[in-house]
Parts: sequence; C-alpha cells; structure tokens
Amino acid sequence: MDLHFGDSKPTDDERAAVDALLGPPESSWEGAARDEMRAADLRWAKGGRAARDRRDLLLPGLHAINDRIGWISEGALDYLCRRLTVPPSEAYGVATFYAMFSVKPRPATVLHVCTDLACAAAGANDLCAGIEARLGLGSGVSVERSPCLGLCERAPAALAIKAGDPVRTAVAAPATVHDAVLAASAPDSAPEEPAAAMAVPQAGSDELVLLKRVGVVDPMSLDDYRAHGGYSALRRAFELGPAGVIREVTDSGLVGRGGAAFPTGRKWQATASQPDHPHYLVCNADESEPGTFKDRVLMEGDPYALVEAMTIAAYATGAHKGYLYLRGEYPRALARLEHAIAQARARGFLGDDVLGQGYAFDIEIRRGAGAYICGEETALFNSIEGYRGEPRSKPPFPVEKGLFGKPTVENNVETLVNVLPILTMGAPAYAAIGTERSTGPKLFCVSGSVARPGIYELPFGATLGELLELAGVREGLRAVLLGGAAGGFVRPDEMDIPLTFEGTREAGTTLGSGVVLAFDDTVPLPRLLLRIAEFFRDESCGQCVPCRVGTVRQEEALHRIAERTGAAAADDIALLREVGRAMRDASICGLGQTAWNAVESAIDRLGAYE
Repeated sequence: MDLHFGDSKPTDDERAAVDALLGPPESSWEGAARDEMRAADLRWAKGGRAARDRRDLLLPGLHAINDRIGWISEGALDYLCRRLTVPPSEAYGVATFYAMFSVKPRPATVLHVCTDLACAAAGANDLCAGIEARLGLGSGVSVERSPCLGLCERAPAALAIKAGDPVRTAVAAPATVHDAVLAASAPDSAPEEPAAAMAVPQAGSDELVLLKRVGVVDPMSLDDYRAHGGYSALRRAFELGPAGVIREVTDSGLVGRGGAAFPTGRKWQATASQPDHPHYLVCNADESEPGTFKDRVLMEGDPYALVEAMTIAAYATGAHKGYLYLRGEYPRALARLEHAIAQARARGFLGDDVLGQGYAFDIEIRRGAGAYICGEETALFNSIEGYRGEPRSKPPFPVEKGLFGKPTVENNVETLVNVLPILTMGAPAYAAIGTERSTGPKLFCVSGSVARPGIYELPFGATLGELLELAGVREGLRAVLLGGAAGGFVRPDEMDIPLTFEGTREAGTTLGSGVVLAFDDTVPLPRLLLRIAEFFRDESCGQCVPCRVGTVRQEEALHRIAERTGAAAADDIALLREVGRAMRDASICGLGQTAWNAVESAIDRLGAYE
C-alpha cells in the first residue's frame, strides 16, 4: 500500500457500507463509475478542501467496512480513500493501528477472548485452549486472544462480533467453553447480558451519589430518568450561567478521575477563556486500563446522566459540539447511548435550542477500535481526526489547541458525572464528602480474588481494607494491584492505606483510575508480571524510542528471569531498573512513563524474584 491508488475495486457490499456513511459519490473523482460521469467531471477536479475537511470520517468509514464485511480489503480501503481524499498509505497506517480491524481476510465472526489480568487469574488460558479446540479451522470463527474487555467483574469474558448488516454482537461472561462457542456461532441465541446493577453490589443503597440511579431507573427511559432527578442539574446550570458553573466546580475541589487528578474547574476555566473558536468538548469513554469497568457500568445503567453532564460541561466552556469517544468493545453501552442521545435530541435536551435557553449543543459518538493509547487525550484527538492514535507533544495543551486545533476540554465519564451532584447539592456539601484534598465520592473497580466483584462507591478517605472487606476478600491474599497495569502492587499487611490521591502517593503507590485487583496465592505472580509486560509491549504506539524499545526489553528480561535464577536473574533485574528509569524519564506520554511501575513494585514490595 503506497501513496497511489491501486487497481483493486470494492465489492458491492463494501461500496454500500461506505456509501451508507458518506452518501453516494457525486462525481468520478469520488469513486463513481466513469460511465456515470457528468461532462463537468472532465473539466475540473472535485473534492479538494471540502473532502479533506471530512478526514475525521476515516475511522467511522473503517468501522463501516469492518462491521459489514469483517475485514478491510485493499479495494474497500481505496474506495474510502477516494471518497475522503486521503492517501492510501495514510489510511493503511490508521487501519493497521487498531486491534479490532484486519486488513487480511478472516471469517465474518471474530471471538475476542480476554486474557488480561482479572481473566487470567480466573482461568482464561484454559478457556482459550478449550475454545480453540472446539473452533478450529473451518469453523467460520476467528478466535483472538484479547486485552481487557472491561468485563472484569464477570471474568473470564469473551466478546463475539459477527459482521453483517447489521453487525451482531454477543457477550459470554463469566464464560465457559460452551457459552463462548454459542455466542460466536449464534449471537442472537446467546443469553442476555445481566443488568448493569449486577455489577453494583451496593445497588439501591441510599448512601450512593454517583450510582444511585443504576439498577433503579430504566436506562432506556428519559421520563424515568427525569422522575429520579434527571436534568435538575442542567436547569441549575442555566440559572448560574457559565461562569457560575465553573465557580461551583472549582469550589467543589473536583479533580479528574482518570488518574491524572488535574483540577476540573481550572481546566474548564482555561478552555472557556480562550478567544479562539469553536470550542470542543470530548468525553473520554475509552477506558482500556486492565481492571477498569466503572465507566461501562455508568453508561449502561445511567446513560442520560452522561448526556446531561456533557451538556453542562459544554455550556460552561462555550462548546457547541461534543464528541463521545467510546471503546469499540462496549456494544451495549453504544446502543444505550445512541438511544439516549436520540431521545434527548427529540425532546429538546440536545439540539439548536436546549431547554429553550437559546443554547445549541449536540453530541456525536465516535467508536474506538482497540487501542489503549487512545485513552491519552491527544492520542484520542488524533484518532477522532482520522490519524493514527499517537500522542502529541505538549505544549500546546488541549485547552489551547486540542481537537481540530481548537480549544478543547476533555474529561472521562466518571469526572463528568460528578458534576451533577455538585450542582444539585452545592459545592460546599459536595466538598464535605471525602477529605480536604480529595473531595467527593470515588468509584472503585474491584475484581480478582474477591467474593463480590463489582463497582463500589466510597467517599475518599476509606481504607483499602474497608473496601476489600465490602467485596469479601478471599483467604490467602497475596497482593493487591492498585491502579491497573500502570499502577503498583501493595502487600496484604498494607490494608490501612487511605484511598485518596495523597494517601496512595505517600504510601509509594497510586490510586490511578480506581482499579483494585486482588490476587490470592493460587495466582503465579511471575506470570502476572509477564502479562503486564506483554500488554505494554502490544499497546505501545511505537512513536518514541524509550517506550517502543523499552517495553520489548522489559518483556524479554522477564522471560529470562522466569527461566533462570541466581546471578543471571540479578543482572536482568538491574537491566529492568535501568530500562524502567529510561522509559519513565524520556517517554512522550504516560504509557511509557508508567510501564515499569507494576513490575518495580512487585520486585521492591513483594520480593517477586527473591
């Protein structure tokens, strides 16, 4: 694949998939058959700037082809590139960047079987072996070992995707060989997924703030959402005005819940004050950290809350267009959000005149396609714009030049949903929850060796031991991983660590996005560390040398350590430390900077290779 178009032609189905997204081509310059050319086509070229301005439709176009056919052929890619005036080499680079796409022929049905941390501890390797034995060559199913599917509370998990019009999906979790094979062979016959409330052991409790509607309201009903306090926060926002909303968010002490813990009010104020327009709002719903599934539960169980929160954030920052970047592995969340956005638009909660206030705002969903790095905000912007999801150098920061080079505010799902109680209860009451430096409630994703895995909502300041007691930690606890693959391990005797940003920092670990993975003594720790290293090697975008090379060297050293002991192992541990420091100091983004964290903590705190 190069800069030039080849001779391959799209099939009728491939052409139909692209045309359903972009509309029929208007000239031969856009790929219409030459016998359909008008005389004007012979006089001047069409497309140009107008077509290039649609470059951001490249990722939706790739999804359209992959959904309809199951893979992306050269002819289909050529046709999409003609429609968008994108060089084929660049489109090929984008298509091959994402794990969910294939540029080689494969069966229409793909079964993704999670082999990441929670699923690995629940026997994913044996599950994969059993599935592969049942679904061999000629089965019409491609079995792919996958990173985390965000179904950790129901590990081990599998996701079946059957291409067609429409594409069909089915989830098996917790999966048996029989259930996974059934999901792949007949997605429409697979058992229905349990309600989102099943992932919330505290569902129905009066003490909940963020999760109070999950399992209580019908996620498909706007009227039910409004009957339980929905859209009262947006009405309050219109009473306060944009500056008043930002002041409330600032006074509440809300910080980002994705791990960076940047003050949300300061980010909103910086974006709102930019003279360059338009401003954009981006909701980062691409939670791909192994062990994280809180945003999925919120989107599946309370989708209108996210729509309302995005509207408030956009109003406060002067944005009129919002993009919701959703994990490609979340089909049920996609369906729920599409329905919620359509209903909100039809009822005047989105559109040209929101609630009759003369404010225009709308939301567009953009699906990711399996790239952990796109959780980094600037990589996410590149992905939406139709480029490879590689991080950008900062500065300039997104509040100055973000999506499409314009001022952009980016927050994750949990952060945005926190804005609703801030406005309904007031900043002082919200700030009284938690601690002085970590205010409000926090969602924790608890999985692994516990009796009741799921999402738990606790005020900042609760201890790790209190959280694990709620979840029912099992006997023989060996270690707890805080913050996911980019986090750190703690010992069983460190259960008094306060679950706050400052408390975990003082304890030499990290809170991250709220992942709490418990492992008992049946889980082989060296194999777990090797899986973490494999994850970072696979997910590195390859843009910078420290991460591209360092993640490979880290995995190689862990392989050698697993096979040898003594002096050789000591040399490799020294090498790991050197490589880890280089990645932490010189990588362009957080992926490389944190790729060594879990391994380092396992060596230093757990004595993993003593």
